[in-house]
Amino acid sequence: MPDWKPVTPTSSSSLGAGSALDTLLRVPARHDRVTHVEHVPARQSAQVGWPDWVGEQLVTRWANRGIAGLWPHQVEAADLVRRGQNVIIATGTASGKSLAYLIPALSSVLDGGTVLYLTPTKALAADQLRALDELDLPELRAATYDGDTPYEERLWVRKHANYVLTNPDMLHRSLLPRHAQWAAFWRRLRVIVVDECHGYRGVFGSHVAQILRRLRRICARHGSRPVFLLSSATASEPGAFAERLTGLQTAEVTVDASPRGATTFALWEPPLTDLRGE
Repeated sequence: MPDWKPVTPTSSSSLGAGSALDTLLRVPARHDRVTHVEHVPARQSAQVGWPDWVGEQLVTRWANRGIAGLWPHQVEAADLVRRGQNVIIATGTASGKSLAYLIPALSSVLDGGTVLYLTPTKALAADQLRALDELDLPELRAATYDGDTPYEERLWVRKHANYVLTNPDMLHRSLLPRHAQWAAFWRRLRVIVVDECHGYRGVFGSHVAQILRRLRRICARHGSRPVFLLSSATASEPGAFAERLTGLQTAEVTVDASPRGATTFALWEPPLTDLRGE
């Protein structure tokens, strides 16, 4: 059952006396414009310990960045990937999804494997690369591989990188057609992260689905069976969506166990005017 409470705004008291919304709507003309209000209560949560398979090196690095423990949904997703299960984590914004896939991904790198990270935007890839660099792991050789990557750097990425951040288009146009040049990377590939996967819908989504199937065939040719870990804050029916996208049975992690503050949402109906119409 949802934990929000619907409110019909029939009076100022129903909007919450003394609240920011109540202050905003003290003008009667404004008050009449609000058609519905939702109050989402605060949610408390307790952290849990790190899985025993996570190396002390990673635990220490994250502890130095103020991360002393994990939320239950992060542990659930990481444990499923560790056991070889494809997973989609579909929890709220700022619920720690990145850490949920970084734990098994970086553990695989420290065990000698490689990781492929797919994102729809270069900005997100840059943010992820910055977070990886800040961990300062000597064994980690992370690099972006996209249309802006210089030729000389591309050679280095192919030969040395063990955590490659790219996008579906670059995967389709460069990595897969030249898969023989990436043989060492494919052979050791353990985890494929598909971030912001809800963007792959419609015609574009069907194209990405075919690219991921081609990726699976290339991996099989080079002797690897990587685990897919998808991430989204807004995917509807995440398990079924992930299966359509990857062609593989996928477990879903949807119970958000991270804490949050109380929030109020109001639906506002703008007035009709002769100047702007509806």
